[in-house]
Amino acid sequence: MKATDLLKPANREEAELLEKLDVKRLPQHVAIIMDGNGRWAQRRHLPRIAGHRAGVKAARQVIETCVQLQLPCLTLYAFSLENWRRPQAEVAFLMRLLREYLKREMPSIHKNNIRFLVIGRLAQLPEGVRKDIDEAMRLTAHNTGMKLVVALNYGGRAELADAFNAMLEHVRENGLAAFRADEQTISNHLYTAGLPDPDLLIRTSGEMRVSNFLLWQIAYAEIYVTEELWPDFSRARLLEALVDFQKRERRYGGLGSSRSHAAAVDGEAAGRRAQPVRG
Repeated sequence: MKATDLLKPANREEAELLEKLDVKRLPQHVAIIMDGNGRWAQRRHLPRIAGHRAGVKAARQVIETCVQLQLPCLTLYAFSLENWRRPQAEVAFLMRLLREYLKREMPSIHKNNIRFLVIGRLAQLPEGVRKDIDEAMRLTAHNTGMKLVVALNYGGRAELADAFNAMLEHVRENGLAAFRADEQTISNHLYTAGLPDPDLLIRTSGEMRVSNFLLWQIAYAEIYVTEELWPDFSRARLLEALVDFQKRERRYGGLGSSRSHAAAVDGEAAGRRAQPVRG
């Protein structure tokens, strides 16, 4: 099967990129730091909220493309714990925009067999947002297609702290004096338990940092940084990132790579988690 059997190119650039793409070697999990909405608006002398609305359109296109390419998992970094420091009016708009997105897009997401998941400290979100998220996850809970994970009120360090506290609670409740945590145990207590670790981390806007995103999970992820601001991140730019990913030699700490070893590592990462994703 060719990539063009899954996705019809809209222009010559997409056609050329699809010809280079090997559908048998696509990443199992793509994570994206969607950065640059504010700068996109500022450069056009528009209010920041215009950048956020444009960013939603870019997210929709990326989600649709990943579904068509049959990627198993896509995680989008939507709102960090640090984002509460932004002006109150902007935060309130982002929450309204999220609810608007869920109400408008959820029928299509459900129809396309996508399972919708949210990770982060959800208890700290406004009540209306929590209800909409719960309803979206309940509606799609039995879908078997791509997992669409939205990191909301999320922080990588907070996730690790929550995981360690959950393990300590388990020790206290069960009186496990000889308890010893290993990597698998920690992974099983993360928000992302049950998901494979990201193979590819994409960051837009040219910033060379991971911004407290999936700190444990991206230990061996390939990182792709583009100067494109998020609202300008087109389908062609996503294909470009996927083509670049397939050129990487993934060593996993060794002297050379092999596809069989990479497959074994990915399989282990995917299979070692038994608990469901939780917020």
